[in-house]
Amino acid sequence: MSIYLNNAATSWPKPHMVPQAMYDFMVNSGANLARGTAAKRDLGTMDLVLNCRELLAEFFHGYEDADPRYVTFTSNITESLNIVLKGYLKPGMKVLTSSMEHNASMRPLRRLEQRGVHITVLPCDMEGVLSLRDLDKILKEDSFDLMIITHASNVCGTVQDISGIARLCQEAGVPLVVDSAQTAGVLPIHVSDLGLAALCFTGHKGLMGPQGTGGIIWKPDFAEKVEWFIEGGTGSFSHLELQPDSMPDKFEAGTPNLPGIAGLRAALQWLVKEGPEKIHARETQLGLRFIEGVKKIPGVILAGKQTMEGRLPVFPLNFTGRDHAIVAAELVERAGIETRPGLHCAPVAHKTLGTDTMGGALRISIGYFNTEEDIDCCLETLASILAEPLKA
Repeated sequence: MSIYLNNAATSWPKPHMVPQAMYDFMVNSGANLARGTAAKRDLGTMDLVLNCRELLAEFFHGYEDADPRYVTFTSNITESLNIVLKGYLKPGMKVLTSSMEHNASMRPLRRLEQRGVHITVLPCDMEGVLSLRDLDKILKEDSFDLMIITHASNVCGTVQDISGIARLCQEAGVPLVVDSAQTAGVLPIHVSDLGLAALCFTGHKGLMGPQGTGGIIWKPDFAEKVEWFIEGGTGSFSHLELQPDSMPDKFEAGTPNLPGIAGLRAALQWLVKEGPEKIHARETQLGLRFIEGVKKIPGVILAGKQTMEGRLPVFPLNFTGRDHAIVAAELVERAGIETRPGLHCAPVAHKTLGTDTMGGALRISIGYFNTEEDIDCCLETLASILAEPLKA
């Protein structure tokens, strides 16, 4: 028996049509993109990639009537963030971010800081919330060239007020880049209404697609300002010895993950049919069942928000007198319950929540395909472990 409660790392299981689409591509199609003789298989690959771009542009409400040219495919959201940050920021520029960021953005920012980019980390509160008042104050006191913010924490599930943040950034004339790793596919994101400079997303979490997929939804004029750092064949403009600057070719040198894109397209089709609202409601319902139950178990320390308001079902737990990593191992051994202990690639977020001194936390993250029985089994097993006497 296995109970999967590590959906913040990757959603699982996937809808059945996702692996089937990848298999079908490998077996029945398999042609490279724009690198053939325009035979049926070549055209099928081109249609696949264009259709997936169109679905993403529509799903996230991209600019210029969801123009698919402004969708860039990447291998994951980490690559997406690196493309945006390292392609836009130059020495002397100033960036604003929060204390709840994942290393996917914090590490490239710190590397850029070594090269002369100025980084300001705005502290969040003990629930992981960024104060709009604090943001408004600093935007009025100083000028910034960019702001990068995670939509929701991968550690504690706190969802930032992205509409309020976007409004303040627009008023200050600061381009806003959003890390949607935990929210894409779960919460509505309207890129053009928010005025985002770039939305970075991954395919393998809330979008229910395969690992090795991700991308960027660009604001056209911002995309023009970002320099590429990967150059090579694009299957287009082959007479040029320099990378073309037209979209989408500009940021897509080399062969893309075509089986992954086939899986991602199938996931998007399933997601649109199923309805993100239904998925979010289901996950919230299960999260409520868990949080109400876990707060009744003696010895549990829950960091971050104590209710389901303004959060996703991602719960960082510590335990009085017990190492959370040992509890995580016990959950696997006794009931096959898969979680994730540690710092979750977000040490600054753990410092904000006060869990850094405990080596992080045991993170339980609930997904759409979990059941009430999964939640109850996890609660019962946790209670059983914590009821036992501490070993000397």
